[in-house]
Amino acid sequence: MAVVGPTGSGKSELGLRIAEEFAGEIVNCDSLQVYRHFDIGTAKLSRLEQRGIPHHMLDVADPGEPFTAGEYAARARPLLEEIAGRGRLPVVVGGTGFYLRALIDGLFPGPGRDDSLRARLAARQARRPGSLHRILRRLDPVAAATIHPNDVQKTIRAVEVMVLKRQPISALYAQGRDALQGFRILKIGLDPPRAELFARLDARCQAMFDMGLVEETRRILALGYTPAAKPFESHGYRQCVDFIEKRSTLEEAISDARQNTRRYAKRQWTWFRREKEVLWYAGFGDAPALQRQVLEKVREFVEARRGYNQKQRE
Repeated sequence: MAVVGPTGSGKSELGLRIAEEFAGEIVNCDSLQVYRHFDIGTAKLSRLEQRGIPHHMLDVADPGEPFTAGEYAARARPLLEEIAGRGRLPVVVGGTGFYLRALIDGLFPGPGRDDSLRARLAARQARRPGSLHRILRRLDPVAAATIHPNDVQKTIRAVEVMVLKRQPISALYAQGRDALQGFRILKIGLDPPRAELFARLDARCQAMFDMGLVEETRRILALGYTPAAKPFESHGYRQCVDFIEKRSTLEEAISDARQNTRRYAKRQWTWFRREKEVLWYAGFGDAPALQRQVLEKVREFVEARRGYNQKQRE
């Protein structure tokens, strides 16, 4: 099963309650919590906060190495099988929708990133705005019709695929995806009141700085990782780097981090609203009444799963 929703909505607490009640284990689905050393700004639970519940897919990558949705799916899928094979309930928890989609639905069979090629394409686009989309219209009109000319990143990816695979990206999409097999999936979505969530996010952002987010950022940089490392692009850490490098004051860094966190929450809402078959619950995951409702739904799901497995054995 999976617990999804915007940042700060209480996914971790709800995931823990489900795991406690149904002999579950948590599988992280947050694209930043996979990185070692990035703890405070990712709201990563400490060992004590994990309450003895096994957690997986935390601290599995160094900050300097790329970690894609495809890599996440390739490593998380065997974990789901292992957890279920021990008779326990895998509980996927996190707010990175693309990781969840890769895990459950699979990704289209496209090539990996080629940063050198991407840089050349981006340079061409900068010199001649619109030229990449014109190329795409000529080589893959189906894809071009679905990608806005101003969406440079998607355009670059489509042209990149064409160059590397010698096939249109639309043709690769048509081949379908390698969906997860052997699992029934219950998706629980948290939908708290927006004003209350934003107030919580503002308070949490301030608390992260008070807990030493700037100092944590300094320690990571001191390990030899550069500000260009992928996790430093995230809200909180990016503002800390700006402060450390004297491009902003501490007050400006906190204000900007708050604003970007709220924007990120809005993007997560938009993404998960498009996700198929999510059961939405209005409120925060740490609310006792909401937890009772969800636990009852999970109980029905678990009992139905046991009945299904029994039939399969018969």
